Amino acid sequence: MTFTSRLKTDDETARLAAVTRYQILDTAPEVEFDDIIQLVKDVLGAPIVAISLIDSDRQWFKAITGVDATETPRAIAFCDHTIRSPDPLVVNDTTRDHRFAENPLVTEPPGLRCYLGVPLQSPDGYNVGSLCVMGQEARSFTEKDVDVLRSFAKLVVSQMELRLVSHKDALTGTLSRAGLESCLASAFERRDRKSALLMVDIDLFKRINDTFGHQAGDASLCHVARVMQDSLRKGDQIGRYGGEEFAILLHDISEHEACALANRNRENVAAGNIPEIAPERLTISVGLAPLDGPVASVEDWIKRADKALYQAKLNGRDQVVLHCDSVVA
Repeated sequence: MTFTSRLKTDDETARLAAVTRYQILDTAPEVEFDDIIQLVKDVLGAPIVAISLIDSDRQWFKAITGVDATETPRAIAFCDHTIRSPDPLVVNDTTRDHRFAENPLVTEPPGLRCYLGVPLQSPDGYNVGSLCVMGQEARSFTEKDVDVLRSFAKLVVSQMELRLVSHKDALTGTLSRAGLESCLASAFERRDRKSALLMVDIDLFKRINDTFGHQAGDASLCHVARVMQDSLRKGDQIGRYGGEEFAILLHDISEHEACALANRNRENVAAGNIPEIAPERLTISVGLAPLDGPVASVEDWIKRADKALYQAKLNGRDQVVLHCDSVVA
């Protein structure tokens, strides 16, 4: 028998959009979530506790204790079953459950024998993941266990909502600087993935504010944010870094592809129509820094992108410059 994942629901596209809305995938550990799973572990006496988010093809752990893991394929995730129902998933003995008896997580390390999971339901009704407890011995979970885990699951969702507000820029709807820096820290830790950082600055923004007023400046910021958001691929992140400056984190991308994407952004911004500043044409300058061997820290990565951005400004604006060579991309 080959273990395969269950079919996705009809609402899968909307559910994945709900996951994306939280801007939490591939972010660094946060004490608020770590504290919750530690409480669950203490209260329920569970050796393994996890906050799991279900992406299109993987389950990713925002917090986990008892096992050293950051993600697993969705095809073998117990939590993929949990999200398909509003009810908890109770598995007292995995070896006696036909759905899981041949699951690699059961037959191979960590050798799971019991599982209890409660869906993490967003306010708009989508199960984005689960809060779950697991162990390497069979266990008869009680109704009280389920009720306790449900209460903690509500706390996890509340924390995700609070995090979303605090990590979001109110004007543009992009990530805040704090939210973006969390994503950069996580990307730096996982250097096996090819990542690149774009620092984007609106050209002559002060002149726009002085000439047309701050409402026109706000409209320009929103236009740039919207254009860049529309160009992003799944998993990429954009944030307002400060003032008229944005930063874009690109994952699993080559240097050439990152340059091409940056130039498409630049061209699309310039092609846009912003009534508030007509007949002026809005342009952006972009500095690009790949996450490669010489990058020593997140701060160093940002400095490299900033240096390339500064060179783009010196070269005459409205262009993309790659770090190190100071040549227009």
